[in-house]
Amino acid sequence: MDATLMNGLRVYINQVSPEAATPVNGQRVFYTRREDGPFYRWRYDEGPGQWIFSRVHSSDMIPKALSIASWTAVPTALRARLSEHYLE
Repeated sequence: MDATLMNGLRVYINQVSPEAATPVNGQRVFYTRREDGPFYRWRYDEGPGQWIFSRVHSSDMIPKALSIASWTAVPTALRARLSEHYLE
């Protein structure tokens, strides 16, 4: 599914945090937000072998540190999880 079909979904990366320099298990950490909704942090967890998310509290979020990620940079497995998470 294309991000543009997910009604306002934006996918971000944080290029200034330590996690950007050293991706977890070779996978970047991504952030998502739909319209004015909450931010979610997505990381790959090798234990269950899937992308897991946590809601980011607004007090912990620095939106200026985030850059929009291209949809092609988002791993296929994460795209599938986003489709599940953001069901209409």
